[in-house]
Amino acid sequence: MTSLIEQDLEKSIKNKELNKLLKMEKCLVYFITSIKANEIVLARLRNSKKITTEINEDLLEDAFIENKQALEMAQIYSDIQSGMMDAFASVISNNLNVVMKQLTLISIILMIPTLIASIFGMNVPNFMENSSWAMPAIITGSLILSFLGVIIFRKRQWF
Repeated sequence: MTSLIEQDLEKSIKNKELNKLLKMEKCLVYFITSIKANEIVLARLRNSKKITTEINEDLLEDAFIENKQALEMAQIYSDIQSGMMDAFASVISNNLNVVMKQLTLISIILMIPTLIASIFGMNVPNFMENSSWAMPAIITGSLILSFLGVIIFRKRQWF
């Protein structure tokens, strides 16, 4: 089950998969608490004076050892689960950072034509106000500058 959640988390930017891991860790905590309660009961049985036969003492000792091993294994899995949750929380954060970076780069590329259209669209005299080729030239210039921005971002491996 953990490996399936891991595969989902590698591609995710949501908390749904992380919540699944949290629920699994909560189950492990309950399991560890139960095992510790069993340890107390076994200790009381061991100290009880009613166990007189050697077979009962051996069985009780075996149960005590098995309970201790179960507790150690549950704690190990709980530690692994905690480490995995921390790692995948970092992965989700990193995935979100990548998405935000891409959205920022797209905003910058879209800002170039907006800036050029704003400069030449103002109600101030400029050298192209009476030209019939002003609109196509402005659009072409905007597209060329946007394309150059994309090339620069790709060259720097930002995009």
